[in-house]
Amino acid sequence: MTRGSALTCRYPQGMSDWHRAPLSELHASLRRGDIAVADLVRHYLNRITEHNSSINALVHVAGDYALEHAERSQSSISALDTPALSGLPSADKDLVARAGMPTGYGSLTSKGLPVATTSDPMALWLDQVGAISIGKTATSEFGMSASTESLASGPTRNPHDLKRSAGGSSGGAAAAVAAGLVPFAPGSDGGGSIRIPAFACGLVGWKPSRGLIPAGSGWESIAGLVVPGLITRSVTDLAYVAEQLIHGDLHWSTQAPREARTYSRAIESPVRGLTIGVTTAAPWPASWGVEPDAEAVRALDIAKNALVDAGHFVRELPWRPDQSYAENFLTVWAASAASVAVPAAREDSLEPLTRFLRERGQETSAVDLAAAVAALRLFERTTIETFSGCDVVMTPGLNGPAPALGWLDATNPERNFRQQVQLTPWTSFVNVAGLPALAVPVTYARGLPLGVQLIGRPGGDGTLMGAAQQISERLPEAQKWPQGFE
Repeated sequence: MTRGSALTCRYPQGMSDWHRAPLSELHASLRRGDIAVADLVRHYLNRITEHNSSINALVHVAGDYALEHAERSQSSISALDTPALSGLPSADKDLVARAGMPTGYGSLTSKGLPVATTSDPMALWLDQVGAISIGKTATSEFGMSASTESLASGPTRNPHDLKRSAGGSSGGAAAAVAAGLVPFAPGSDGGGSIRIPAFACGLVGWKPSRGLIPAGSGWESIAGLVVPGLITRSVTDLAYVAEQLIHGDLHWSTQAPREARTYSRAIESPVRGLTIGVTTAAPWPASWGVEPDAEAVRALDIAKNALVDAGHFVRELPWRPDQSYAENFLTVWAASAASVAVPAAREDSLEPLTRFLRERGQETSAVDLAAAVAALRLFERTTIETFSGCDVVMTPGLNGPAPALGWLDATNPERNFRQQVQLTPWTSFVNVAGLPALAVPVTYARGLPLGVQLIGRPGGDGTLMGAAQQISERLPEAQKWPQGFE
């Protein structure tokens, strides 16, 4: 008996563990008619009602909207005219505008603003593939922080430990997937904002190659840092959804190479004999207190052993990144904050970190910004050149388990920024280089997830997924349901 048919047989009254099913099997049950779309949407809405108050993953719940779209989705399924992900619930990150819903941007400065009248590309993508948005997931203010603790909506709590951070800036998306409030969630990643919460919550997080995703080339942001991506429970779930995210017209000339194999094929028959380079080096000054945590290194060793067992060649990568990176990245990050449209009358409502970054960005001349961007482009070139002898590069994930809520300094923004770097020293340089990366769960420390980061060649996203699947198959205990959310 298949998992899809078992869902209906075991739960004839609609009470179910549908949130525990693999996405492909859940979707197959929808398409066969074993599950009604409206019933599946109600299942997730009920879980939101039961659990969201404890973790604060969703900041807006659109139940009526979702059920209305469930009826339309059911009609298309009945007519055998189904988009790729028809009927699967999801949610938009609250940095993404969706027509008819409020967009809070994690900021007090957005309180009371009119609801959006048009949708951003990632919201349109969800619609095009037939997925159903059930609301908005929490984010840090304008996505500027690695922990989702917005003054506007309150802290988002890690389902594995409610006293811990869920990461950021896509913290609401990760918490929602980890707790089974949605089966998958889109996010955006400009310095680690998908991978950081995925590490914190024990999930798979995908930052695609720059220029791969039609819904966002990366060049919409300064220095091409920000790309849309996905958070899922497993590599197989990721491949199932990611294959749809890469489709569409690419209306720009700078594009990532495309691999010949589909992502599903890449994980079903992963390539063996890859050269895996391993490094704990990071492009931040030692004076910033960046030192590999023992637990992070332990997770790295576990993943190395899994890849050796899978038949790959694992070696240390002698990488000595340019330490001028820190100043240049901060210049670009601050300019990004300064470019956010904030009503002048509401500037005083900004959080200290955002205000600090905006003030620094506003004081940066065009010449200095151009110099920083040029330096980061050189960093991109030299990093890709150094990594070119490897099919995959592996680093630690977070530099230790997810920190306690309130750990980041709320009053000293410069210290806050350095604390974020200490926690996430291996994420932002991947955005600068435009490379694909995956967060992959590996083990636990003190009951909290730990993972590793896999980095690929430009366009090598499927190769990464194949390697990640081989790690997951050898570490079946690396991902557990958080207690109380089963």
